[in-house]
Amino acid sequence: MTTIEGNLQGLRERIARACAQAGRELSAVSLLAVSKTFGPDAVRQAQAAGQRSFGENYVQEGVEKILALREFPASQGEPLVWHCIGPVQSNKTRLVAAHFDWMQSVDRLKIAQRLSEQRPEDMPPLQVCVQVNVDGGLTKSGVAPNALLALAEAIASLPRLKLRGLMCIPEPVEGFEAQRDLFLQARLLFDRLNDEGFGLDTLSMGMSDDLEAAVAAGSTMVRVGRAVFGSRAGKITSPV
Repeated sequence: MTTIEGNLQGLRERIARACAQAGRELSAVSLLAVSKTFGPDAVRQAQAAGQRSFGENYVQEGVEKILALREFPASQGEPLVWHCIGPVQSNKTRLVAAHFDWMQSVDRLKIAQRLSEQRPEDMPPLQVCVQVNVDGGLTKSGVAPNALLALAEAIASLPRLKLRGLMCIPEPVEGFEAQRDLFLQARLLFDRLNDEGFGLDTLSMGMSDDLEAAVAAGSTMVRVGRAVFGSRAGKITSPV
């Protein structure tokens, strides 16, 4: 068993325990393996252990891996699904639109409009999450909660995009209850949008250090890198 395979097994058991403690079905929570700064070989090891969804923070690095692994899934079962989870500058939206399956960190209408315009017609709609800044952290990206509804309405009207849900990255806090309370703010916003008829199904929140609290608050997708791949090396390409 490779280190990554063992890490994935342990992480899946951890998610299963979190679901059981929260009274949720295991199938309600999916794992996004965050592969930023790790090369194609690490992704192949995770794929061989059954992982199919991968998240990248840096667009150019992600595209290089997507292209390097494009032919690999043919012999490994289901194709890989690639999520862009980092902030994206306007000059990189074409790369995201042309290569990724999901864009989780949309927090401005301008970026959504460019993604919609640049998504190739022969590809399925780009799956989109709105990143929301639930705690007002000054160093975090994300739309303010009071501006979320207007942005969600605008994105939902754009062609070539499919609005799937919300993503958040709260500032780190100590303790399960404090972590859960922050995530519950995102869950409340998610529920409010669905009360408005959006039909969202994805609440992307929780990472290596706080996934239990996120699952307890209703996360449907946890984004985990270190607990899968180990401590990160330096960036292998320039950041967005």
